[in-house]
Amino acid sequence: MPSRPRAVAFDVVETLMSLEPLRPRFAEVGLPPSLLERWFDRLLRDGMALTLAGDYEPFPKVAAAALRTLARGELDEDAVAHVLAGFGELPAHPDVESAMRTLAEAGISMVCLSNGTVETIAGFLAHNGLSSYVDEVISVADVRSWKPPRRVYEYALERMGRPAYEVCLVAVHAFDCHGAKRAGLTTGWASRLEGHYAEVFTPADVLGRDLVDVAHILAALPR
Repeated sequence: MPSRPRAVAFDVVETLMSLEPLRPRFAEVGLPPSLLERWFDRLLRDGMALTLAGDYEPFPKVAAAALRTLARGELDEDAVAHVLAGFGELPAHPDVESAMRTLAEAGISMVCLSNGTVETIAGFLAHNGLSSYVDEVISVADVRSWKPPRRVYEYALERMGRPAYEVCLVAVHAFDCHGAKRAGLTTGWASRLEGHYAEVFTPADVLGRDLVDVAHILAALPR
Protein backbone atom coordinates (compact mmCIF):
# COMPACT_ATOMS: atom_id res chain seq x y z
CA MET A 1 0.00 0.00 0.00
CA PRO A 2 1.37 3.46 -0.85
CA SER A 3 1.72 6.09 1.86
CA ARG A 4 -0.08 9.41 1.89
CA PRO A 5 1.77 11.80 -0.44
CA ARG A 6 2.97 15.17 0.76
CA ALA A 7 2.23 16.68 -2.64
CA VAL A 8 0.11 15.97 -5.71
CA ALA A 9 1.13 16.90 -9.24
CA PHE A 10 -1.99 17.21 -11.40
CA ASP A 11 -2.04 16.72 -15.12
CA VAL A 12 -4.17 19.53 -16.57
CA VAL A 13 -5.70 19.06 -20.01
CA GLU A 14 -8.66 16.64 -19.67
CA THR A 15 -7.72 15.89 -16.05
CA LEU A 16 -8.59 19.36 -14.73
CA MET A 17 -9.59 21.20 -17.90
CA SER A 18 -12.66 20.31 -19.96
CA LEU A 19 -12.23 20.59 -23.74
CA GLU A 20 -15.95 20.28 -24.42
CA PRO A 21 -16.56 24.03 -25.08
CA LEU A 22 -14.15 23.83 -28.03
CA ARG A 23 -16.66 21.61 -29.87
CA PRO A 24 -18.89 24.45 -31.14
CA ARG A 25 -15.79 26.33 -32.27
CA PHE A 26 -15.01 23.41 -34.57
CA ALA A 27 -18.47 23.82 -36.10
CA GLU A 28 -17.99 27.59 -36.43
CA VAL A 29 -14.96 27.08 -38.68
CA GLY A 30 -16.63 24.37 -40.73
CA LEU A 31 -15.25 21.26 -39.05
CA PRO A 32 -17.38 18.42 -37.66
CA PRO A 33 -17.70 18.86 -33.87
CA SER A 34 -17.05 15.12 -33.57
CA LEU A 35 -13.42 15.79 -34.56
CA LEU A 36 -12.63 17.21 -31.10
CA GLU A 37 -11.43 13.91 -29.61
CA ARG A 38 -9.54 12.94 -32.75
CA TRP A 39 -7.82 16.34 -32.76
CA PHE A 40 -6.66 16.07 -29.16
CA ASP A 41 -5.48 12.49 -29.65
CA ARG A 42 -3.49 13.63 -32.69
CA LEU A 43 -2.08 16.57 -30.75
CA LEU A 44 -0.77 14.25 -28.05
CA ARG A 45 0.55 11.79 -30.62
CA ASP A 46 2.42 14.47 -32.55
CA GLY A 47 3.93 15.98 -29.41
CA MET A 48 5.12 12.54 -28.31
CA ALA A 49 6.42 11.77 -31.82
CA LEU A 50 8.56 14.90 -31.76
CA THR A 51 9.93 13.88 -28.37
CA LEU A 52 10.75 10.38 -29.65
CA ALA A 53 12.59 11.94 -32.59
CA GLY A 54 14.65 14.09 -30.23
CA ASP A 55 12.84 17.33 -31.05
CA TYR A 56 10.38 19.63 -29.29
CA GLU A 57 7.64 22.05 -30.27
CA PRO A 58 5.37 23.85 -27.80
CA PHE A 59 1.75 22.93 -27.20
CA PRO A 60 0.15 25.83 -29.14
CA LYS A 61 2.20 25.12 -32.26
CA VAL A 62 1.48 21.39 -32.20
CA ALA A 63 -2.22 22.05 -31.50
CA ALA A 64 -2.45 24.36 -34.51
CA ALA A 65 -0.61 21.93 -36.78
CA ALA A 66 -2.88 19.04 -35.74
CA LEU A 67 -5.93 21.16 -36.49
CA ARG A 68 -4.68 22.12 -39.94
CA THR A 69 -3.91 18.49 -40.74
CA LEU A 70 -7.38 17.27 -39.75
CA ALA A 71 -8.82 20.03 -41.96
CA ARG A 72 -6.56 18.78 -44.79
CA GLY A 73 -4.91 22.18 -44.99
CA GLU A 74 -8.16 24.01 -45.69
CA LEU A 75 -8.33 26.20 -42.56
CA ASP A 76 -6.97 29.74 -42.76
CA GLU A 77 -5.04 31.28 -39.87
CA ASP A 78 -8.06 33.16 -38.54
CA ALA A 79 -10.02 29.92 -38.26
CA VAL A 80 -7.17 28.16 -36.47
CA ALA A 81 -6.79 31.10 -34.10
CA HIS A 82 -10.54 31.10 -33.40
CA VAL A 83 -10.50 27.47 -32.27
CA LEU A 84 -7.39 27.79 -30.14
CA ALA A 85 -8.60 31.04 -28.55
CA GLY A 86 -11.16 28.88 -26.78
CA PHE A 87 -8.43 27.63 -24.46
CA GLY A 88 -8.67 30.97 -22.65
CA GLU A 89 -12.25 30.23 -21.60
CA LEU A 90 -12.23 26.52 -20.78
CA PRO A 91 -13.90 25.39 -17.55
CA ALA A 92 -12.70 22.97 -14.93
CA HIS A 93 -14.42 19.61 -14.68
CA PRO A 94 -17.06 19.53 -11.91
CA ASP A 95 -14.96 17.27 -9.66
CA VAL A 96 -11.84 19.47 -9.61
CA GLU A 97 -12.53 22.04 -6.90
CA SER A 98 -13.89 19.48 -4.46
CA ALA A 99 -10.89 17.19 -5.02
CA MET A 100 -8.44 20.04 -4.50
CA ARG A 101 -10.25 21.14 -1.34
CA THR A 102 -10.06 17.60 0.05
CA LEU A 103 -6.31 17.44 -0.57
CA ALA A 104 -5.74 20.91 0.91
CA GLU A 105 -7.68 19.99 4.05
CA ALA A 106 -5.48 16.89 4.39
CA GLY A 107 -2.35 19.06 4.26
CA ILE A 108 -1.33 17.84 0.80
CA SER A 109 0.16 20.54 -1.40
CA MET A 110 -0.51 20.73 -5.14
CA VAL A 111 1.22 21.69 -8.38
CA CYS A 112 0.25 21.33 -12.01
CA LEU A 113 2.46 19.45 -14.47
CA SER A 114 1.33 20.01 -18.05
CA ASN A 115 2.26 19.71 -21.70
CA GLY A 116 0.65 23.14 -22.00
CA THR A 117 2.26 26.51 -21.43
CA VAL A 118 2.60 28.11 -18.01
CA GLU A 119 0.61 31.12 -19.21
CA THR A 120 -2.33 29.03 -20.44
CA ILE A 121 -2.48 26.87 -17.33
CA ALA A 122 -2.13 29.82 -14.95
CA GLY A 123 -4.93 31.59 -16.81
CA PHE A 124 -7.13 28.49 -16.58
CA LEU A 125 -6.57 28.22 -12.83
CA ALA A 126 -7.32 31.90 -12.28
CA HIS A 127 -10.42 31.83 -14.51
CA ASN A 128 -11.82 28.90 -12.52
CA GLY A 129 -10.93 30.14 -9.04
CA LEU A 130 -8.37 27.40 -8.44
CA SER A 131 -5.14 29.38 -8.16
CA SER A 132 -5.16 29.40 -4.36
CA TYR A 133 -4.88 25.61 -4.28
CA VAL A 134 -1.87 25.34 -6.59
CA ASP A 135 1.64 26.28 -5.49
CA GLU A 136 3.27 26.15 -8.91
CA VAL A 137 2.63 25.46 -12.59
CA ILE A 138 5.35 23.35 -14.21
CA SER A 139 5.47 23.05 -17.99
CA VAL A 140 7.24 20.43 -20.06
CA ALA A 141 8.54 23.35 -22.13
CA ASP A 142 11.25 23.82 -19.49
CA VAL A 143 12.69 20.36 -20.18
CA ARG A 144 11.70 20.37 -23.89
CA SER A 145 9.97 17.01 -23.76
CA TRP A 146 6.32 16.06 -23.86
CA LYS A 147 5.14 13.57 -21.26
CA PRO A 148 5.62 10.69 -20.50
CA PRO A 149 9.46 10.28 -20.58
CA ARG A 150 10.96 9.84 -17.12
CA ARG A 151 12.96 13.07 -17.30
CA VAL A 152 9.77 15.16 -17.29
CA TYR A 153 8.70 13.84 -13.89
CA GLU A 154 12.24 14.02 -12.52
CA TYR A 155 12.36 17.68 -13.54
CA ALA A 156 9.07 18.29 -11.74
CA LEU A 157 10.46 16.67 -8.58
CA GLU A 158 13.52 18.90 -8.82
CA ARG A 159 11.33 21.99 -9.11
CA MET A 160 9.22 20.85 -6.17
CA GLY A 161 12.27 20.00 -4.07
CA ARG A 162 10.81 16.62 -3.13
CA PRO A 163 11.82 12.96 -3.52
CA ALA A 164 9.63 10.79 -5.71
CA TYR A 165 8.07 8.87 -2.80
CA GLU A 166 6.52 12.08 -1.46
CA VAL A 167 4.69 12.96 -4.68
CA CYS A 168 1.63 11.52 -6.41
CA LEU A 169 0.89 12.23 -10.08
CA VAL A 170 -2.88 12.39 -10.64
CA ALA A 171 -4.26 12.10 -14.15
CA VAL A 172 -7.06 10.69 -16.30
CA HIS A 173 -4.49 9.35 -18.79
CA ALA A 174 -3.01 5.91 -18.09
CA PHE A 175 0.10 6.73 -20.15
CA ASP A 176 0.82 9.67 -17.83
CA CYS A 177 0.55 7.48 -14.75
CA HIS A 178 2.84 4.92 -16.39
CA GLY A 179 5.53 7.54 -17.03
CA ALA A 180 5.29 8.83 -13.48
CA LYS A 181 5.57 5.30 -12.07
CA ARG A 182 8.76 4.81 -14.09
CA ALA A 183 10.16 7.84 -12.28
CA GLY A 184 9.19 6.44 -8.87
CA LEU A 185 6.14 8.57 -8.12
CA THR A 186 2.92 7.32 -6.59
CA THR A 187 0.08 7.57 -9.10
CA GLY A 188 -3.66 8.19 -8.99
CA TRP A 189 -5.93 7.58 -11.99
CA ALA A 190 -9.52 8.72 -12.42
CA SER A 191 -11.57 6.66 -14.86
CA ARG A 192 -14.01 9.36 -16.06
CA LEU A 193 -12.23 9.84 -19.39
CA GLU A 194 -10.85 6.46 -20.45
CA GLY A 195 -13.13 4.13 -18.50
CA HIS A 196 -10.57 1.32 -18.57
CA TYR A 197 -6.94 1.34 -17.48
CA ALA A 198 -4.99 -0.23 -20.36
CA GLU A 199 -3.15 -3.38 -19.35
CA VAL A 200 -0.03 -2.36 -21.28
CA PHE A 201 0.71 0.32 -18.67
CA THR A 202 2.02 -0.13 -15.14
CA PRO A 203 -1.02 -0.09 -12.83
CA ALA A 204 -1.73 3.09 -10.92
CA ASP A 205 -1.53 2.95 -7.13
CA VAL A 206 -4.94 4.55 -6.62
CA LEU A 207 -7.98 4.19 -8.88
CA GLY A 208 -11.18 6.20 -8.65
CA ARG A 209 -14.24 7.07 -10.70
CA ASP A 210 -13.31 10.74 -10.60
CA LEU A 211 -10.85 13.12 -8.95
CA VAL A 212 -12.93 13.32 -5.78
CA ASP A 213 -12.61 9.56 -5.32
CA VAL A 214 -8.87 9.71 -5.92
CA ALA A 215 -8.41 12.64 -3.52
CA HIS A 216 -10.34 10.92 -0.70
CA ILE A 217 -8.33 7.73 -1.10
CA LEU A 218 -5.02 9.63 -1.10
CA ALA A 219 -6.02 11.66 1.98
CA ALA A 220 -6.94 8.47 3.85
CA LEU A 221 -3.65 6.68 3.18
CA PRO A 222 -1.33 6.14 6.15
CA ARG A 223 1.53 8.59 6.54
